[in-house]
Amino acid sequence: MFKVKVYITLRESVLDPQGNAVKGSLHSLDYKEVSDVRIGKYLELTIEKSEKNIDEVVKEMCEKLLANTVIEDYSYEIEEVVAL
Repeated sequence: MFKVKVYITLRESVLDPQGNAVKGSLHSLDYKEVSDVRIGKYLELTIEKSEKNIDEVVKEMCEKLLANTVIEDYSYEIEEVVAL
């Protein structure tokens, strides 16, 4: 079994209105040292072992469904979980 952590963020070239709103709020709370905020998504997947290559499976899921690859970048970490 695998535990997969997927991180999805807007590309640097894409305007992030949510991030700008959070940055503005942080500045209004006197956290002036914050120079930029980017909002993203974090997903955890538990995937059973199969004959398929886990790296290829995760990449395929990200590109087909989890991330909008036109405006988002993604990265992931795969950790093998040993059942007790």
